[in-house]
Amino acid sequence: MYKHLLVPTDGSALSQRAARDAVRLAAAVGARITALFVAPPPTPVVYEDFIPASYMTTEDHQAAIAKAAAKFLGGIEREAAAAGVPFEGLRVTGEYPAEAIVETAKKSKCDLIVMASHGRHGVKALLLGSETAKVLSHSKIPVLVHR
Repeated sequence: MYKHLLVPTDGSALSQRAARDAVRLAAAVGARITALFVAPPPTPVVYEDFIPASYMTTEDHQAAIAKAAAKFLGGIEREAAAAGVPFEGLRVTGEYPAEAIVETAKKSKCDLIVMASHGRHGVKALLLGSETAKVLSHSKIPVLVHR
């Protein structure tokens, strides 16, 4: 059975539910969990004569990402601790979350990826794509999609 689950999270309600169920699965089969938060790289916008209102310095961006990662990964860590499941939390930076998820699963020698389906439909799915769908199509490791 599975021994090492990768649980990517973006902090959404759906990914939180997937993480809770991943912890329950890990407890039932004696597996450990690696939770993953993929942070976007800082991308300051540069204009010729002014700084845009939404501009954030690299340091501010890093602080905001660290705070979000601590919050989202901390929730999974608390659930894992309560269930007696070994836990590791990872934060990586990448422009393409699906690639980071697949690469982290491979590097960490995970044997199952448990992630939420965000259920994009219609034009949004065509234009934006789904990170879950991308992981499904590129991962050689089994993926359990939580709906």
